[in-house]
Amino acid sequence: MLKISNRNKAVLMVLSAALCFTGMNACVRLAGDLPFIQKGFFRNFVAAIFAAVTLLKSHTPFKIEKGCGLPMFLRAACGTAGLLCNFYAVDHLDLADASMLNKLSPFFAVIFSALFLKEKTDLKQTLAIILAFVGSLFIIRPSFTNMEFFPSVIGFLGGMGAGSAYTCVRYMGKHHQNGTVIVLFFSLFSCVVTLPFVIIGFVPMTAKQLFTLLLAGLFAAGGQFSITGAYTYAPASEVSVFDYSQVIFSAVLGFFLFSQLPSLLSYVGYAIIILAAVWMYFYNNKKDRKSVQ
Repeated sequence: MLKISNRNKAVLMVLSAALCFTGMNACVRLAGDLPFIQKGFFRNFVAAIFAAVTLLKSHTPFKIEKGCGLPMFLRAACGTAGLLCNFYAVDHLDLADASMLNKLSPFFAVIFSALFLKEKTDLKQTLAIILAFVGSLFIIRPSFTNMEFFPSVIGFLGGMGAGSAYTCVRYMGKHHQNGTVIVLFFSLFSCVVTLPFVIIGFVPMTAKQLFTLLLAGLFAAGGQFSITGAYTYAPASEVSVFDYSQVIFSAVLGFFLFSQLPSLLSYVGYAIIILAAVWMYFYNNKKDRKSVQ
């Protein structure tokens, strides 16, 4: 029987997550003019049910491993902030632009992993991170006359929140924390945090909008399970480049569903960020080969 390495499992899971999150973002956009917090609540409500059923079916106890209490809370808090920022960006930017800003998360994961998990980052990795930030500026295009500046900054912060969350997932993976428990805790936390705002500012939904948000929740659950598994199998520096497949998926869906064509500067930003990611990936692989010689 063919044995798949942990790194290859992580790569497959990252690709699966990218496809799922593209579907989620498209459904969020298709849901129309609803508050982004309301969209976030329904997205996590479905994911919570999905995770709870998975735990019950596998007879897995809802157990937080020793030393994972604070990382579990931080993962949920940062993940919720990142999710809401991403949904706001999806509602106000081209799908591909919003996705690319969110895809800064692997670079933030590398930064935070170096700061808090002591996973070493050298000069070339640091340069790649700086290059990715430069690329993001081509998408954000900072200017007081740019109407998309504010949602672009929010999208950038969403990538930072997601990167922080993935760092916590990486830490918990090292401490053998069950991935389904991580997804369930995050989903429940997000529902509790967003519910008061949903109640206060609830906007009635059509059956089509409700169905679209429930579908977004299903895609989100698939993405959460996949990305959680990926970061428990391998470090962010080894598999993050494959996360950028979501930008390709998003550009295709954005064109066919919403007739969106990103600006030339956005394409320049995509190219710079993907170049930085590919450089980091091959450089890390080269380092790994040298370390085992």
